[in-house]
Amino acid sequence: MRVLASIPFLAAVASAQGSAWSQCGGVGWAGPTSCVSGYTCTKLNDYYYQCIPGATTSYVPGCQGPTVPIWKRDPEGRPIVQRYTPACPSLTTLTSSSSAAPVTTTLKTSTVPTSIRSTIFDSSPGAPSATAVPSNPNPTVLEPGWYWVRAVAAPNFHKYLQGGSSSATSSNQTALLEDHTTAGQFNIIDGQLVFNTKPSQLYLNVENPADKTQRKLKTWFSTTKNAYGTFKFQGDTLTWSVADIKRPNEAAWLVCTGQEVFINTGAYLYQTPAGCADQTIHSYGGSTADL
Repeated sequence: MRVLASIPFLAAVASAQGSAWSQCGGVGWAGPTSCVSGYTCTKLNDYYYQCIPGATTSYVPGCQGPTVPIWKRDPEGRPIVQRYTPACPSLTTLTSSSSAAPVTTTLKTSTVPTSIRSTIFDSSPGAPSATAVPSNPNPTVLEPGWYWVRAVAAPNFHKYLQGGSSSATSSNQTALLEDHTTAGQFNIIDGQLVFNTKPSQLYLNVENPADKTQRKLKTWFSTTKNAYGTFKFQGDTLTWSVADIKRPNEAAWLVCTGQEVFINTGAYLYQTPAGCADQTIHSYGGSTADL
């Protein structure tokens, strides 16, 4: 009887482990933080830990950082660790029964800025003081857990979402669809469109207009989370919705003068504002941002 009584307990333990290739940690994660046998909970970024085959490296006492994973893709296109390049004199490994501790981050709420790059906000309620954003160029190879976001139709075919510059000195960057060579990497986490800018993250913010019939809503990247609306992927299509604006098409975007990206609150391909083009934008999981 004692053996039979232990079976439900063992099943509960097994069910608490993440399956192969599943998420196992990160900011806001409340699910399993360990993996099934043969897989290790590996940190891909602060927001996403994944169950990956084999062992991963940990921080070594006395060193300034971890070893560096060298990635490749298996025959089915999934990312796996090929080997590790030591960044310290020695390294240790975590077994498949261990897990990386999720990181927690506290972010302050901010009002909509009065200006972003060259765009003037003539109806915004306030302006935060500028704070420094670390200067890091966008990676040119897609990192695991992230996606490129691009247009797939003229006149912006294979133009990619990115910030106003690759080495910003302000807490705010204009959202642009621009050349593939400077493409950003993104994912949606808890309704936020997160821009993978190391070591911190940026968030795509949306203007909250006083006039809810306003046709174009400005967008920009900020160190503060978006307070207006929710982002989702419908298939590979990037959408945005909010309770107090009923949009005919939640996937409708506008690309306007200077390649600046706006939310289109009206109908797609109907009464398009002057200087703008209707677009939908989509995630793309290729290893590099293609032309």
